[in-house]
Amino acid sequence: MRRVVITGIGAITPLGKDAAATWQNLLKGESGIDLIKSFDTSRHTVKIAGEINDFHPEERIAPKTLKRLDRCVHLCLWAASEAIEDAGIEFEKYDPDRLGTIIGIGIGGLHTWEAEHTKFINKGPSRVSPFLIPMMIPDMTSGYVAIQWGLKGPNYTTVSACASGAHAIGDAFRAIKYGDADVMVTGGSEASITGFALAGFSNMRALSRRNDDPKKASRPFDKSRDGFVMAEGAGILILEELEFARKRHAHIYAEICGFGATGDGYHITAPAPEGEGARRAMHRAIREAGCNVEDIDYVNAHGTSTPLNDKLEAIAIKNLFGAHAKNLVINSTKSMIGHSLGAAGAIESVVCLLSMKDQKVHPTINLEEPDPECAGLDLVPGKAKEVKIKYALSNSLGFGGHNVALCFRKFT
Repeated sequence: MRRVVITGIGAITPLGKDAAATWQNLLKGESGIDLIKSFDTSRHTVKIAGEINDFHPEERIAPKTLKRLDRCVHLCLWAASEAIEDAGIEFEKYDPDRLGTIIGIGIGGLHTWEAEHTKFINKGPSRVSPFLIPMMIPDMTSGYVAIQWGLKGPNYTTVSACASGAHAIGDAFRAIKYGDADVMVTGGSEASITGFALAGFSNMRALSRRNDDPKKASRPFDKSRDGFVMAEGAGILILEELEFARKRHAHIYAEICGFGATGDGYHITAPAPEGEGARRAMHRAIREAGCNVEDIDYVNAHGTSTPLNDKLEAIAIKNLFGAHAKNLVINSTKSMIGHSLGAAGAIESVVCLLSMKDQKVHPTINLEEPDPECAGLDLVPGKAKEVKIKYALSNSLGFGGHNVALCFRKFT
């Protein structure tokens, strides 16, 4: 089987409009969560989110194209531009049939859907945009990446709720490993902070209601956590077959060496008892990587700040790793940027790669009194720490019982 490496990364999050800014703010323990500014929340129970403010997509997207794309595609193209530039790859030099893209989206063009549905109700069918469908459907993220850069290899979108971005990366890894492509642009994007979506998540009581203290609302593994915080963003990775990357003298961040995907077959939102689906996903990723559980140094947890998820993910880690669990370094990126749904696994993969590059991990903020169910794990409370990382896991667990673990190895 062919080896697959990561040669470029890009991200846009509530903590920064590129991967470097996001990473530096994570290391400092900054929070990107605040009161929502993009719409009136006076009638909403929840008033906080991880928004990306002062975003000007026209800096990278042509105005004519911009008007025909939803915000989730804007974010995707923005992060993809950064990742492609970071990789230093000129796609026009290579066979386009060997270049592909798989992007994960949890919900899709919700801004477009909400705006056009309002037109439909208030002004009638004739006023609905002819671009409604292509702007709304989730696959336009991968579609436009392919159009923008002339990629004619594998091209589709994964939709598996909060595991979507991680599923996309796993599928892209396999596309190269099994010989269907040499280069893949992959990751996830999401822009679902709208009044309609906020009401839906809030009414199912999935969200934190700490409106009086937004910076402390997302508190994974803490005893007083009361729900996740919605966020938006995108994370993109450039994956390449190892020899292809070597021939063009590319910089290599790390190797992706394992992908585990499982289903709970249990409940529409609650994880399976004892987190057994997450445990099996991690086990599969480690097995494909050809290493042992004792070789894993760092786990970027799904860590949503919801009561069930954090407890069961901690139990899954303890059950899989046994005595080695106490040696792991585990953190939650969502403590600072919130939960970006389909983009989360991709953004967190970018974080894993930067952690491996700098041999540092960011803190899990707001972890003031750990849940007793999560005791015995190093969850990096307080501040960043230096860690020797050879192998890292990134976990993503989605509504519907979708579980993904990605395994990365330090490249030498």
